[in-house]
Amino acid sequence: WRERATKSLGRDATTWAREVTDNDKPLLLRADDVPLIVIGEIGRSVVEVVGEKRSTWRRWNLMAEASRQTMGWRFATMHDREAIVAMVADAAEFASLRLTPPELGASPVVFRRTDGTSVFRPKSSTVFTSESQLAAEDRLLERAANLGGSTVTLATVEKITRSPDADGRMLGDDQADALTRIAVSGRMLDVLVGPAGAGKTTAMNALRRAWEAQHGSGSVVGLAPSAVAAQVLADDLGIATENTAKWWQNHLIHGTAFEAGQLVIIDEASLAGTLSLDRITHLAQDAGAKVLLVGDYAQLQSVDAGGAFAMIARDRADTPELVDVHRFTHAWEKTASLELRHGRTAAIDTYLAHQRIADGDAEAMTDAAYNAWRADRDAGLVSVLIAETHDDVTALNGRARADLILNKTLNPDREVELRDGTAAGVGDTIITRLNKRELRTLVGRDWVRNGDIWTVTAVGDDGTITIARDYGTGTTVGDDGTIKARRRGRRFGGSIVLPASYVAEHVDLGYAVTAYRAQGITTDSTHVLVEPTSTRETFYVAMTRGRHANHAYVTLDRADDHAQLHPGDDPHATARSVLYGVLQHSGAELSAHETIVAEQEQWGSIAQLAAEYETIAAAAQHDRWAALIRCSGLSDEQAESAIESEAFGPLAAELRRAEANHHNLDALLPRLVAARGFDDADDIAAVLHYRVERATGRPAGSGRTRKPTRLIAGLIPQAHGVIDVEMRAALDEREELIAARADAVLDGALAESVPWTKALGTRPTEPRRAAAWRKSARVIAAYRDRYRVTDDTPLGAPPESAVQKIDAARARAALDRVRVAAETVDDAHAARSPSRGGPSRAM
Repeated sequence: WRERATKSLGRDATTWAREVTDNDKPLLLRADDVPLIVIGEIGRSVVEVVGEKRSTWRRWNLMAEASRQTMGWRFATMHDREAIVAMVADAAEFASLRLTPPELGASPVVFRRTDGTSVFRPKSSTVFTSESQLAAEDRLLERAANLGGSTVTLATVEKITRSPDADGRMLGDDQADALTRIAVSGRMLDVLVGPAGAGKTTAMNALRRAWEAQHGSGSVVGLAPSAVAAQVLADDLGIATENTAKWWQNHLIHGTAFEAGQLVIIDEASLAGTLSLDRITHLAQDAGAKVLLVGDYAQLQSVDAGGAFAMIARDRADTPELVDVHRFTHAWEKTASLELRHGRTAAIDTYLAHQRIADGDAEAMTDAAYNAWRADRDAGLVSVLIAETHDDVTALNGRARADLILNKTLNPDREVELRDGTAAGVGDTIITRLNKRELRTLVGRDWVRNGDIWTVTAVGDDGTITIARDYGTGTTVGDDGTIKARRRGRRFGGSIVLPASYVAEHVDLGYAVTAYRAQGITTDSTHVLVEPTSTRETFYVAMTRGRHANHAYVTLDRADDHAQLHPGDDPHATARSVLYGVLQHSGAELSAHETIVAEQEQWGSIAQLAAEYETIAAAAQHDRWAALIRCSGLSDEQAESAIESEAFGPLAAELRRAEANHHNLDALLPRLVAARGFDDADDIAAVLHYRVERATGRPAGSGRTRKPTRLIAGLIPQAHGVIDVEMRAALDEREELIAARADAVLDGALAESVPWTKALGTRPTEPRRAAAWRKSARVIAAYRDRYRVTDDTPLGAPPESAVQKIDAARARAALDRVRVAAETVDDAHAARSPSRGGPSRAM
């Protein structure tokens, strides 16, 4: 055969065969090689996978998953790969449900991208969900309203609530009330909300005793989203537990199921995904079991949490909630921590007054936090350092270990390298990062979990380490405030040897942690590095770990590898201003149902509409203000310098405000230019801005000749003299939207009797005064909506920016007027009172 093939080929057949097989390369795809039906199938698969991880998503989430699902494909060029990924993301968007509302107002062509979208909406900002996600949330809400579940008799519950537990502790009033309402509610799906340190464990233990008293031993089982949380639940309640993912796997493989009359407690439920909760509660409902979700929606959520726990809790008007915080030594900190939890900025002043907050640049704050932590540790306190980023945590861990070596607490002779480049030896505190059930103690009950804290007791020559439980950093505080320091390595009486491969990839030092790792631990003191990018949830969790003290070290800058400040850094930032922003910045993922409302609120808010109005106005009036500058008496060179300056935008906005105050700018600006020269001015536009602001602070005229300021909703100056038809239409449309939004915000607040409306007094009944009262109240509502004020006080925290200070002054004046109107009505009512006798003047 070889000879015949060689003759036919004209060359050696063996060589030819080897070349053919050696060059057998995989097929390289072009973008147009992939059928559209395949693109659509992958797009639906992308939505399915993303929906398992989150309740809502944006295009970049779809792009990331599309990249993962096509990672194994070989393409001819990078352009082909990018094109296919984009097509799959398009198909995934088509298979998703859009939650973001369309633009409320038309945008002029100059404010539209080449694809027709508005620049007022960031690219890829549209939020999506799926029909299955919304359906799962609907089913959870239906189960939460189902009153056909198992119960405990009131007599049994009261017997438990009126008796001390095994440690002699009595339930608090809030714990007893919550336990009773859960036990007798008959709800198939119930919730228990409890802030950090409020005694959720004690309440759950009492509920377990009551449930088992009626339904028998073993009728309470536990689940949790993580293995560590499941084990903690098992230790605290003495019940069988499992993590939710493992339980579902056991159900699919081994048929594990619930039983009628069981109580299924899902702890740390705010960390559980929506679809996971839907599957588990469906099985519980079919079996006749009751499910209790326990957690705190104000704390941190996991990556795949869908906001279901918070949705269910907020959907009910009678949600059982613990309110008495037991963790803290100081009474003031109990109240302040709850204010932090709800994002109330008044808490900032409380912590400042008790000297718990320091501020400065990043380097100074890092040193201050570290030195305070080290002093507490040297004094024998259980203390933790909490930082925002993993890089900061790694740096602090390395610094802590270096100091422990210098003071001879640790011996560096035998150590192993960890995944982040640090090292660990005997005596070091470490954290394991991966669940590994086969790594167990000799007794076999304890195993390695993600997030567990250990102490290294030995280092092997082969890179292995022996570890034991570090209960020095895992002490717990009882509901009565006592600290229980559990003995190291004694819970299950053993140690564990970690293989070298696990040590190299899944072990970190444990002296400093992120807020995510800190959630669930209790210490004597906590030292927290806070950055401007922190969220309310991370700050709240971090500032509630310490029993005796929690200190915040607020970074006023954002350090990087460059010498220049970031463009967004505020040179006038203070601890108060940074923390105000942190408390306003919620990072919690909302359910799909709640996201619909949030998206409507965001894009229809006065904050958004006013920003659009002012941006359009600046463009529409640019040529007019430039012409005014050129005719103001400045030289040609000075005028062009002012127009090209970065300060021209603020100057134009100030000119618009002045015109709204009825000032004659054609006469005013030349007078301000002639008042003093500009030879020593670095920025002529900035100087003019200052002069115009000083000269036009009040409306033109005086007394009866003064005309009312032309402001939209009492805050935003109207733009006049706009000739362009498209620009004028866009401005008029947004003016109407802003006015309608102000009315809607005020009406909603009054209908719900939200706390800030108490400051408005009683609405007058006399039509003219009622109209004046409403006009002023509307300004306050508009101010709150524009600056996203959530405080119970009408105007919230003191304003920071110059523009907000102007609006705050207008809103404060409106508040004074509304109070006068309300007081006047009260006086009028008193004058008409029958006890006064005779007709009133109003008659």
